[in-house]
Amino acid sequence: MSFPEGFLWGGAVAANQIEGAWREGGKGWSVADVATYKPDADVRDYKTHVSVSSDSIKRAMEESDCTYYPKRRGIDFYHRYKEDLALFAEMGFKVFRLSIAWTRLYPTGEEEEPNKEGLDFYENIFKEMRRLGIEPLVTLSHYEMPLLLSLKYNGWTDGRVIDCFVRFCQTCFKHYGQYVKYWLNFNEVDSIIRHSFITAGIIPDRCGEKSELSCCYQALHHQFVAAALVTKMCHELISGSKMGCMLTKLMTYPRTCAPEDVAATQKKNLENMFYSDVMVFGEYPKMILRDLEKRGINISMEPGDLEILKEGTVDFVSFSYYMSMTESVDPNAERTPGNTVLGVKNPYLESSEWGWQIDPVGLRISLIELYDRYKKPLFIVENGIGSKDILEPDGTVHDAYRIDYFRKHFQEMEKAIDDGVELMGYTSWAPIDLISASTNQMSKRYGFIYVDQDDLGGGSLKRIKKDSFYWYRKVIETNGKDMS
Repeated sequence: MSFPEGFLWGGAVAANQIEGAWREGGKGWSVADVATYKPDADVRDYKTHVSVSSDSIKRAMEESDCTYYPKRRGIDFYHRYKEDLALFAEMGFKVFRLSIAWTRLYPTGEEEEPNKEGLDFYENIFKEMRRLGIEPLVTLSHYEMPLLLSLKYNGWTDGRVIDCFVRFCQTCFKHYGQYVKYWLNFNEVDSIIRHSFITAGIIPDRCGEKSELSCCYQALHHQFVAAALVTKMCHELISGSKMGCMLTKLMTYPRTCAPEDVAATQKKNLENMFYSDVMVFGEYPKMILRDLEKRGINISMEPGDLEILKEGTVDFVSFSYYMSMTESVDPNAERTPGNTVLGVKNPYLESSEWGWQIDPVGLRISLIELYDRYKKPLFIVENGIGSKDILEPDGTVHDAYRIDYFRKHFQEMEKAIDDGVELMGYTSWAPIDLISASTNQMSKRYGFIYVDQDDLGGGSLKRIKKDSFYWYRKVIETNGKDMS
């Protein structure tokens, strides 16, 4: 079986990693604007790169220069979106996943009325996408919440942020519902445990008597409630709309067949899928609640919260997939980094320059596992490889390694479809080079399109088609039949 007719091929980005123009158009401070590039930190040490404190935020807000705050400048999509969308259309994109920066519409998060310049900016993008025949897939929250909500309420730990987010989403639905059918609530909602500030605006030194982990689970509950509320609202305001959840699929295998390793792996995989469980089934898994109880983590819930979860379940399940890892109870087992995680190294797999292990078969396993569990349509909304691409003197970029990576993953997707998986579409991360989410690097390149910019912001920002650009165009044109 080949890819189904109407399969949505495309690419995915986030506003905070591409837009730039951080002080233009009435935009307010977001958590991404204080993310720091740390050139002296090991790129495999993600915890150092995402660490934050009240002092580091204060210093960042006093600094107007963008050199070490690269998400403030992005790749200037704000001014170049027509050029970039034209390149995506040239590749044949059926869909483009992007996010709406909350602080372009509500600079502090608490305004009663949205900022018109921000509203117009995204409307112009959607109009251009419609002209080009590209379907939008919009993420409502993608690591760019208002910084002032973080400072005032310690982010999503305070339930008052729910109302702020619902107001923002209502504005998005009312203004853009005529253009956008497919929506995602929270990007990699599970990542709150791995980087709480980026995901939920939690500043660890402001958690008081509570542990950071307790704050994470409380904030997560508020995000679950908000997700259910906006899912129901989306269905009511936009006829035929579809809302999906978004999970980091952290495929984990037992390091050995020792029962202890299998048990540890099972626990890790259950924890990974707990987040999508809540948004698909509308309730907390009993074993997760028991585990939180044993760890002394108490989630405060308002009357009616559980009913809200039941009434606002999602229509499809989307996920990111970059790598797999193994698990072992052996404390001396060698560990290697992945997508903001550490896992036991798998000796049967190759690794990227950033230590992420490359496992195309793991994508097929993930698709089958998720579809068997949820019985809902699936959408792969992030998948790709970060590499140090070389711009040749003649202005070309030869990235055969990227083509090989995608070919192998696409072949495994095709096998999963043949096994009966209902797969809606695929958006690569990312179709154009952008600022890395965790390390804030530009030199970790994902795109089919090279952007002439270095880690400190130097360069012309010229867009250059890589070899993979032409290869992906051929894949899309033939709906996956020609991957040569």
